[in-house]
Amino acid sequence: MTGSKYIKLLGLIVGVVVLDTLVLSPGFLGVEIGGSALSTAFGVTSLLASALALLYGSYALLLKAPVVVPVKQIKSHEDYVEALTHYRRVKALEDDITLALEQLSRMRKKMDTLLTVLNQKFDTTELSYKKFASVTQEVEKLFYLNVRSVLNRLNVFDESEFKSIMSQKQTRFSRELLQQKTEMYNEHLSFVKNSIGTNEEILLKLDKLLLEISRLDSFELGDIENMPCMQEIDSLIKQTKYYKQ
Repeated sequence: MTGSKYIKLLGLIVGVVVLDTLVLSPGFLGVEIGGSALSTAFGVTSLLASALALLYGSYALLLKAPVVVPVKQIKSHEDYVEALTHYRRVKALEDDITLALEQLSRMRKKMDTLLTVLNQKFDTTELSYKKFASVTQEVEKLFYLNVRSVLNRLNVFDESEFKSIMSQKQTRFSRELLQQKTEMYNEHLSFVKNSIGTNEEILLKLDKLLLEISRLDSFELGDIENMPCMQEIDSLIKQTKYYKQ
């Protein structure tokens, strides 16, 4: 369960308790269980409704399977987090998905920090500012493109069949067919790991860029082009220029 679900569940419980306290408070609505028939009926109905609300809310937050948003509809950082979180239950990918979620958090923090540093070093109208901002935005796009490609793979990953293949339970198939299936699922796993590895490299390059920017007091456009980290980032962008999901 994500932290947001804990907060929502706690909020639901607090809300129900407060509402019941107000309703059954003699000085508020005058409702009293054991008083008049109407008052008792209203009080009991209120408590039953509260219990049902808690039961349904707990089910929806703790047990109900979340709706998987189609990858093409994912737009925001929060959408990516929600989509990846859905796959944490896949045992074979649990550690990878946990790392991918950590990377999403770190990417957001790094972009915020880079923007803050750039605003401290330059005026937004300066060419140096525009150059750095443009490059970091391209890198950010590449990062999220990798996450999107991981989600595309996860959408077609059948965990139950993967477990069956790994446990050698599909004995009705030929050894050759089982080998092909194994290779296909291993390719899925390798793709996910490689994409996450690429994103870790991206985060490292952004760290280097941030460090170099913070060390220097002034830049010329020529100096920017010759910065080692900028050359590395530029190379990374060029390598993926024709990348397709």
